[in-house]
Amino acid sequence: MAEQPTTAEPARARLSPRKKQQISRGIQYAVLVVLLIGLILYADWGSLAQNFAKGDVAREALPDLFTVALRNTIIYTVSGFVLAFVAGLVLALMRLSSVGPYRWIAIVYIEIFRGLPALLIFILITFLPLALPGFEVPFGTYGQVALGLGVIGAAYQAEVFRAGLQAVPKGQVEAARSLGMSAFRAQVTVVIPQAVRMVIPPTTNQFVALLKDSSLVLFLGVSSDYVELAKFGNDLASQYSNATPIMVAGLTYLIVTIPLGSLASRLEGRKGGTR
Repeated sequence: MAEQPTTAEPARARLSPRKKQQISRGIQYAVLVVLLIGLILYADWGSLAQNFAKGDVAREALPDLFTVALRNTIIYTVSGFVLAFVAGLVLALMRLSSVGPYRWIAIVYIEIFRGLPALLIFILITFLPLALPGFEVPFGTYGQVALGLGVIGAAYQAEVFRAGLQAVPKGQVEAARSLGMSAFRAQVTVVIPQAVRMVIPPTTNQFVALLKDSSLVLFLGVSSDYVELAKFGNDLASQYSNATPIMVAGLTYLIVTIPLGSLASRLEGRKGGTR
């Protein structure tokens, strides 16, 4: 007896891809809601508020949070960034130079300082006076931190600049040379200005990275006059045996870094023609 063909397909097979996607998304939302409700019910909100958001401890951070810690953080970051920007541009030009020793020096520097932990660089800088008797980093603690951030940032900024320099069409250089410009003048007046404009978005991200790296001052044992946000929060948290100052310091970081990150994204979008 011949087998009768089935007239109805399984319900799952009749679902369109769009319907399956909607069902999958609904399940994911349901799981997230369940997890969120579970977290809300499980958390001890009173204990969290007492240990991480205590109002009177947060008030103790003012005004030094802004007048000392945030000020020092900005000074460290800006000074380190200026050094990284200039040194990174020089390293990028050396990396692209036709002179072999220049290329080798730039490559060795970039590979070493991208590979070493930033904290190790900071510690080594504090030992410079021992290794070089009579040598002192200018401007004391400010100079040491700026040098540490600059040395680290230059290695990364060099690669950013190298990408920008290589993105400038060679035809523009040839046109400048045909007008009688020297190779050096063509680089300074034609190539470098265009490269700098093109690398503004990743350079903004590099500034944010240096801002966060400034927290390594925490491990250098600086005095209260030179603390940045991370050390300020840690010292105050130890004093009050409460994590609220660390949360306040973290919030202050976010107040600075989130707008900068948003700016970098907008600049990247304009560069890519998405805006």
